[in-house]
Amino acid sequence: MYYGEIKNCDIANGEGVRVTLFVSGCTNHCKNCFQPQTWDFCYGQPFTAETEQYLLELLAPPYIQGLTLLGGEPFEPENQRTLVPFLRRVKAAYPRKTIWAFSGFTLEEMQREGSHPRCEVTDELLSMLDVLVDGRFVEELKDISLRFRGSSNQRLIDMKKTLAAGKIVLLPDLDRKSGRQTQT
Repeated sequence: MYYGEIKNCDIANGEGVRVTLFVSGCTNHCKNCFQPQTWDFCYGQPFTAETEQYLLELLAPPYIQGLTLLGGEPFEPENQRTLVPFLRRVKAAYPRKTIWAFSGFTLEEMQREGSHPRCEVTDELLSMLDVLVDGRFVEELKDISLRFRGSSNQRLIDMKKTLAAGKIVLLPDLDRKSGRQTQT
């Protein structure tokens, strides 16, 4: 796996101050994607043991709430196979830190047998997430007032509650226009 960027002290891609890993490779190719260079599976630098150690060090400070995975596409099967062992290390070292992932695939696609993103480690990867932001970016549904999403079709899924309930449970969202709590 390759990665395009690592951001420390990121406040745009999940709740709180986070460390963000932008993985490379994406087959979704959403129209007007904000990072089309990450579609290339060899964009950036190789994700090595040194990269993993660097990320673990960045996660250490108590003010860092967690790790966010973006792309590119974390749920491309080849990326999942690299991310799962790394996330095991993150969970072992920092069990109280949250893990968010952004994906152009929907949760239903990830769980459907025979679909492109589904592979032998998908369920384990999903089980390690606290929040999944799913769905392709759709230019016609772009809404800059949404938190952590670019278009209104994308969902903020509470993965712990979703897996426990056996049905999708969305996070409540704060509508910036009115300041009221909304269910998305």
